[in-house]
Amino acid sequence: MKNSTMAPIAVITASVSILLAILAVSIATGGTLSHAVENSTEGRQLYLDNCAACHGETLEGQPQWRERLPNGRMPAPPHDETGHTWHHSDEQLFRITHDGVAAIVGGNYESDMPAFGDLLTDDEIEAILDYIKSTWPERARAYQEQMSEQN
Repeated sequence: MKNSTMAPIAVITASVSILLAILAVSIATGGTLSHAVENSTEGRQLYLDNCAACHGETLEGQPQWRERLPNGRMPAPPHDETGHTWHHSDEQLFRITHDGVAAIVGGNYESDMPAFGDLLTDDEIEAILDYIKSTWPERARAYQEQMSEQN
């Protein structure tokens, strides 16, 4: 009996945590809660459809993402707090997603990540980035926001 009641409690706790994170993002960005929930929900589905194959369904990235592959390229990094995504400004994250990694790193840089500018609208890219950011702890979101303000 004890184990059967623990699963629903865990689901409720996780759901409340997600909603509180979305609310915090909404307040921090000056948006409304309904817009934040809508953007995060749309962004999650867009992420799953376009990014999860490489970056993982739970944003965990590919194994050994810090070590070069045999072809010299880097594996897909995690987008959760264990990666470095939160170290980049909004503008950098948008450009990497829209134009590809070489747009930020330099023209000769080779990456397995395609540019999504021809596949996704700017709003869809922003929704994906909003979803990713909504999963970060407050410390990472605050740092990333500071990086965005400096840019």
